[in-house]
Amino acid sequence: MATVTAEIVVNAPAKQTYRAFTNATSLREWLCDVATVDPHAGGRVYFWWRGDFYSSGHYLELDEGKRVKFRWFSNMDPAPTEVTVSVSDEGGAARVRLDHDVPDDAAWAGKPESFRENWVESLENLKSVLETGIDLRIANRPMLGVIPGDFTEEQRHALGVPVSEGLRLDGVLDGMGAQKCGLQRDDVIVEFAGHAIRSDAFSLPNAIAGKKGGDKIEVSFYRGAEKKTVTMELTKRPMPDVPFDAVELAKRARGFYESALTELEACFEGVTDEQAMAHPLEGEWSALEVVAHLISGERFNSIFLTGMIDGYEPTTDGFGSNVHAQVQATVKANPSIALMLAELRRAVVETLAYTELIPAEFVANKGSFYRWGSNLLQPNFHLTAHTGQIKDTLAAARK
Repeated sequence: MATVTAEIVVNAPAKQTYRAFTNATSLREWLCDVATVDPHAGGRVYFWWRGDFYSSGHYLELDEGKRVKFRWFSNMDPAPTEVTVSVSDEGGAARVRLDHDVPDDAAWAGKPESFRENWVESLENLKSVLETGIDLRIANRPMLGVIPGDFTEEQRHALGVPVSEGLRLDGVLDGMGAQKCGLQRDDVIVEFAGHAIRSDAFSLPNAIAGKKGGDKIEVSFYRGAEKKTVTMELTKRPMPDVPFDAVELAKRARGFYESALTELEACFEGVTDEQAMAHPLEGEWSALEVVAHLISGERFNSIFLTGMIDGYEPTTDGFGSNVHAQVQATVKANPSIALMLAELRRAVVETLAYTELIPAEFVANKGSFYRWGSNLLQPNFHLTAHTGQIKDTLAAARK
């Protein structure tokens, strides 16, 4: 038996460091993309990474704040292996030692070194998340500057696109790689950096795995029936400065929201309710349905924040799709421009009020709090990203 060892000192309490190995939300913030755990001896552990790598097993031993031992069995390993995590307090900091026992027979050739490299990288990310809140996997990931949209059969026929799989764009963001290389709304991306792009939520993230800002890649897409290929320079990702104070975070976020709401509301000046409810193409949203989608986003924010605070963040197999009946229902309940815009403002007020009331113990959990804060402080956040779509939809309705 060979033992792979990795060790690091984290400037965070041992209690938080222990939690990072026993709480599903915390595990997602530094180790994997999805986790579900039941932290007691015999309780399940399941970790999944994009690209269909996963490992499952169960906890063997837990000593609160000091030691975690679990057995896992990945879909790429010959047999289960055991991992022991030891956490020791060093004057307010925590020393983390990880020992991964791996068989040393021929079937495991090369595995120990691979495990060691992965654990060293992951522990560096654990340190970053617990000390600064920043997930290095996100910080190092490039930005594309695209607004993904649905790609239905109706849209395919209306646009004249000869393929049924791909990523249709609702728009692109100013100054980012997608706009600079010439991509625009209703383009359907079918290949990215040599990877085929399907209509599912994961093919594009998988295609950019390992890429960094400044890299140049080829993108193939359909504009109508014509297939084009361009070179895109990936945009470096700016990481927002998140204050670790709930009231201050809400104050800064309010500035972003107010600016975005003012611009969005200005789009509807001189517009009739009939024009705001008009659909530019069959199967596409009206301007008010786009607003309804934004309202839905704020409502989801409340559910998302509750899950993180509670430590039981919802687990899904993807990002889901936009359910047309939901946006229709919101418009039906608020059947005018005035009512819809007022409902959007109410939803924003609730998001900011909830942010102000975040418990202090959650603020101290920097990984989760930073994730929430960065969601609010992104320069091209949800409202801003869809304002261009609203302008285009209303322009089509006026013709």
